[in-house]
Order: sequence, then C-alpha cells, then structure tokens
Amino acid sequence: MFAGNLFFSYFHSSDYSLCMKVQLFTLFFVFICLMAVGQDREKLFGNGEKKTKKNGFIVSVFGDFDVPAADMAKMFGDSYRVGPAILYKSKHNWMFGAKCDFIIGNVVRQDSLMINIRDKYSNQNTHLYEFINNNGERIGVPVDELGYTIELQAGKIIPISKSHPDNGIVLLGSMGFMQHKINIYDKDKSVSQLREPYLKGYDRLSNGTSAELYAGYIYFARNGLTNFTLGLDALFGFTQDRRSYLYDVMRTDNKQRLDILFGLRGGWFIPMFRKKSEEMMFE
Repeated sequence: MFAGNLFFSYFHSSDYSLCMKVQLFTLFFVFICLMAVGQDREKLFGNGEKKTKKNGFIVSVFGDFDVPAADMAKMFGDSYRVGPAILYKSKHNWMFGAKCDFIIGNVVRQDSLMINIRDKYSNQNTHLYEFINNNGERIGVPVDELGYTIELQAGKIIPISKSHPDNGIVLLGSMGFMQHKINIYDKDKSVSQLREPYLKGYDRLSNGTSAELYAGYIYFARNGLTNFTLGLDALFGFTQDRRSYLYDVMRTDNKQRLDILFGLRGGWFIPMFRKKSEEMMFE
C-alpha cells in the first residue's frame, strides 16, 4: 500500500508526464492481454498438442524505463536500467540466477548541489551546471545519475497453455546490492574544486541492500529468435549516503534512505535447453 501511494502521487506531478506514462503502461497491459488470448486459442503454438517442459541455462539482456519514488524521487528524475542476466530454468519451471543492472539518467534534483562553488549567474538546468574555471572562463559541466545493482534472482513460470508449457506468466524476486551517485564530469579537470579528493564531497554516493519484484509475460519461440519477456518491475533500495562530509551543505548525511524505482522491464533471451539425450541445444 505504501509503494502504491508513492507511485500514485508521483504520477500526478505533471499532466503531460502523466499522460505519456499512463499510455505506456496501458500499452503494456494490452500487450499482455493479447498474448494471453492468443495462447488460449492456440494461435501462437500450433495444434495444441501437449509438450514437455524444457530445462537449461538462459542468457539474457534486460532493459528498464524507471520512474523514481520515495527518496529517489527527491534526488533524481526518470531513468533507465540495462544489463545482463543468467538464469537456470528447471523442468518444473522454477528459475534461479543472477543479474546486474546499470542505472543511468540525466535529471538531477538537488538545488543545493555545488551551490558553494558553481557560477551564481549561470543558467542551471537539470543536466548542466556552469562554473568559472581556472582560466576565468565560464564552462558547462554535465551532471548525471549513475549507479548499478547486483542481485540474485529466483522465481517461477506459470504456463497458460498446455501446448507450450515453457511460456506464460513469470514471477521473479531478487535480493542484492544497490549503489548510485551524482556523476559530475569535468572533462578537462579545469575546475580545481571538482578534482579529487574534493569531488567526493559533492557526488552523494549512496549504497545498501536491495530487493526487487518482477511480474510479466515470458515467451520462448520455436524459431529460437523471438525469446523475450515484458513486465512491470519494482526495485527497493535500503541505502545510505557514504560520504563523510558534504561540502556544499556543510554537514554529514547519515540518514537511512528508501530508494524506489517503478519500471517497465523487457528482456531478450538466448536459451540453451537440454534434449532428452542430455545434449545442449540452442533454442
């Protein structure tokens, strides 16, 4: 209920943004419904003959479009995740494995960020901050969101068609580690205050344990090419700022954070299932 309220309140922050995001998630649900109806009519998998469930390893690449909530929304805007995963699928449709996601975004919501060193006459936006460099010139320094997660996964596929028991609703849970920071990129190292070790006093490096829930549709095609999943994802990070002192606000920040990302997640698979002879085969 708490996560749902956060998600609901965020989507009312902008009428235009609300419209775009509602359309995106509506398209997702329409897609899931169409796939379910297609399986029910046996149009996707042929004549409806019962088949044996397969087992083996699955190598995959995932991508997310994420909307932040809780403490994450106070610090960053919408972001993206992309990364690899490897899973093992049993004959009983249980799945186990590990994944790594890289978090990237270009909206930083920190009004106080570097306020003590940036040019007070600059036209600050959410991506570029202006400074007077060592040569007395005004330059723009890109500021982005950067992070990653490393997690162990477990879950199950719930088939919705006897003719293709490897396909259906997939539920996955993950536990692991999450880290993120504000990436301040002074390419030419022309601002003395943004060199090491001073840079660490501005980047808001935070990390901690994470938990993730994913629910979607998974499909393994007979042609071995269109193996994919699409669903909704919720990532919860229980993090804390790891810098000993923040120079711009002249204090420490050791409070516990709740960083939430609600996402639309998709992935493409290369399954390596076993035949009855126990020889590996690529689907």
